[in-house]
Amino acid sequence: MSKRSTGTTTPDGLVIVDKPSGFTSHDVVAKMRGIAKTRRVGHAGTLDPMATGVLVLGVERATKLLGHLALTEKEYLGTIRLGQSTITDDAEGEITASADASGIKRDAIDAGIAELSGAIMQVPSKVSAIKIDGKRSYARARQGEDFEIPARPVTVSSFQVYDIRDAVAEDGTPVLDLVVSVVCSSGTYIRALARDLGAGLGVGGHLTALRRTRVGPYKLDAAKTLDELQEELTVMPVAEAAAAAFPRWDVDERRARLLANGVRIEMPDEYAGSGPVAVFGPAGEFLVLAEELKGKAKSLAVFS
Repeated sequence: MSKRSTGTTTPDGLVIVDKPSGFTSHDVVAKMRGIAKTRRVGHAGTLDPMATGVLVLGVERATKLLGHLALTEKEYLGTIRLGQSTITDDAEGEITASADASGIKRDAIDAGIAELSGAIMQVPSKVSAIKIDGKRSYARARQGEDFEIPARPVTVSSFQVYDIRDAVAEDGTPVLDLVVSVVCSSGTYIRALARDLGAGLGVGGHLTALRRTRVGPYKLDAAKTLDELQEELTVMPVAEAAAAAFPRWDVDERRARLLANGVRIEMPDEYAGSGPVAVFGPAGEFLVLAEELKGKAKSLAVFS
């Protein structure tokens, strides 16, 4: 990790932020632009305002990595309330239905979770940033439009319940609060899992708390709060970030030169179908992010 002292140039790299509740991902980017003293800041994958935890930001040239990082696996800790549905599928929205959930047994919960595990088709929440015919879903929902969002494939590789707590909602409804962990592919909505689990159990459900603990290889223990970053900007150099997130391919000087000039060169079979690969030169310098296409390395972003 490199640290920027006052008055020096903003380094290229990733900043792993522990996002506070109540902030949009864009709010965090805006704050980081002030801290890093550069407009060139972006984020990999959004977090809802209610959610906290790992938000990966790119500064300067590292913004070129973000679209590829956004596609990596995510890990979450959350609380699902069974017995109440909301318009947003989380605690931010108004309650639309309540039902007594106190009689639901653990084996029924486990069966419901099994149905929502593995490769599944998921309908995103209506109050989400998904675009339907060019218009954001949440904008359509707020205008009272009646519309459907098509289901899309996601992978829930782990969905576990750690604790089940009896509770009473504000309206007096007996509810169950499940403390869960989820490991999933990019594009999975945890609040949609909460909604679908509750619907499958016949009592409705929504997400009351969510904390993202990992994005790809970047974990919560490496994350800094905005206050900590204001005190000392900690940046993961772009080469270190790429080596952590993608398979590494070291090339000799001749290949390095060809790749830097946009020439497609033969790529070893071991990288076929592996997605983006971080290519490093003979001196350990990060050259390009590339992917295999018909046996050759196609540059996705050049860093040398």
